Amino acid sequence: MIDAKDSPSTRPYLIRGLYEWCTDNGFTPFIAVLVDETVRVPNEYVKDGEIVLNISFDATSALQLGNDYIEFKGRFGGVARDILVPVERVLAIYARENGQGMAFPLLASSGSPAASVATPEAQPVGVPTLTTVAADKPVESTPPDAPRPGGRPSLTRIK
Repeated sequence: MIDAKDSPSTRPYLIRGLYEWCTDNGFTPFIAVLVDETVRVPNEYVKDGEIVLNISFDATSALQLGNDYIEFKGRFGGVARDILVPVERVLAIYARENGQGMAFPLLASSGSPAASVATPEAQPVGVPTLTTVAADKPVESTPPDAPRPGGRPSLTRIK
């Protein structure tokens, strides 16, 4: 029996699924990436340690959404570049047109402490922020900064 902590990550499968959903519905898939020395992207386009990449069919060549890496050739300022992104460095994948998608926590193996939820400060502009939702109670309508009764988490979607 495989222990959950030893099972392969679901992240690459979710990325491929959301990529397919975007393309099937005519949306442009974007990924937000936390850049470090393992990420091969044009550094002049990195802002605050992050980069947002258009991974649509029209913007890439030879796109491979693998289990360990996302690889493609893309043009930046008219110059073709080889891009290599470890899947564990992907912060989010979403549709440019409506912001729908998924944000991911950083994995402990990525060199940063594991987070259960991406924080708004770490989110690129235009990427929805996801927080934990309590499944046993409906979410009441409260102001975003108001404390929840009993300290229960709630879902907040920011556009």
